[in-house]
Amino acid sequence: MTLRMVRRALTAALATVTLTATALTATASAGTDRRGGRHDATRAVMEAEVKAGTPGILGQVQDTYGTWNASAGVADLATHRQRLPRDRFRIGSVTKVFVSTVLLQLEAEGRIRLDDTVERWLPGLVHGNGHDGSRITVRQLLNHTSGISNYTEDPAFRKIISTGFSEHRYDTYTPDELVAVAMTHRPDFEPGKGWHYSNTNYIVAGMIVEKASGRDYATEIRERVIDRLGLRSTTLPGTSPRMPSPHGRAYSKLFATAPDAKIHDTTELNASWGGAAGEIISTTGDLNRFYRALLGGELLPERQQRELQTTVPTGDGTIGDGYGLGIAWSTLSCGRTVWFHSGGIHGSTSLASATPGGGHTAAFNLNSDWRGDLPALLEAEYCGSAPAAATESTKSLARLTALR
Repeated sequence: MTLRMVRRALTAALATVTLTATALTATASAGTDRRGGRHDATRAVMEAEVKAGTPGILGQVQDTYGTWNASAGVADLATHRQRLPRDRFRIGSVTKVFVSTVLLQLEAEGRIRLDDTVERWLPGLVHGNGHDGSRITVRQLLNHTSGISNYTEDPAFRKIISTGFSEHRYDTYTPDELVAVAMTHRPDFEPGKGWHYSNTNYIVAGMIVEKASGRDYATEIRERVIDRLGLRSTTLPGTSPRMPSPHGRAYSKLFATAPDAKIHDTTELNASWGGAAGEIISTTGDLNRFYRALLGGELLPERQQRELQTTVPTGDGTIGDGYGLGIAWSTLSCGRTVWFHSGGIHGSTSLASATPGGGHTAAFNLNSDWRGDLPALLEAEYCGSAPAAATESTKSLARLTALR
């Protein structure tokens, strides 16, 4: 899920991770691509990620020239299997884009308004320690201007999903329990008076989907997005800890920043602690199809499409140049604009992106959570080369995090 705190805690380890020589062997496989070496820069960044310590990285690009699939490193440190285009992985906070899309569809049907208050739909839920659901709108949930505290930043909860992971990996959490954790803290700011990435916003948004539709948010996402687009490898696991096949392994250092910190296999976990903020499992191909449809206007009427892409500044530059309703945008060093979201959960770091209109999409996944130069991947794919020095825009992208 975007475990914003995961990225913060693990940033110090990025340049110092080492793995076995076998794990550092980079391989890549290209699919249909009529542009020859157009993806050389992207391939180079992927291979650099593996040399710097990522076990494996998987990527797919779709545009008018065709589909390009590539991988570097391995899917499994024990068997050294290569990562494959059909491999599934946990997408973390890219889940938020699916939830936002469903809420906007419900608005288009007149079943909810973006300016409705949380209190109208969920009386008494967001209350206490200065939180007041009667002053927070659905729109503010989706663009992270609600001020609601982020439950994944709670010290006790953070301990459960880091050093306590082995003991708690199969625990089930309800949305009410997650929101209750957030309510033990003061708001970050008054509603509409700031910006702060909060997973609690999307837990609440998922609960509103259920109230407005009369069905659970997973069913709404499946019928309105997954089935409609034929995303056959995209699933919402609920409380099931298992990954559907085919899939590689997921590896985590559980927040430890020491270069020689132990690497844990975190493939199996109960993602209910992320819920509507980050539980979905998918593939690079399905993510590209989703982003192409969403940015191409296939899923939303024109008015809701404008709402989706109406952004607010993040203030601290945490996520690109602006954040809309579950999706962010940034202008790269070459002047091209991309829409995107990252996602991070134990052992998995993902990125889904598209140009305006959805004509050029790119999705990537790293089977680790302690490093990942996502800005370099965007720069390489959309500009043709990774900048020697990070621009202000790419510095902000580097801080984009998931359930985070």
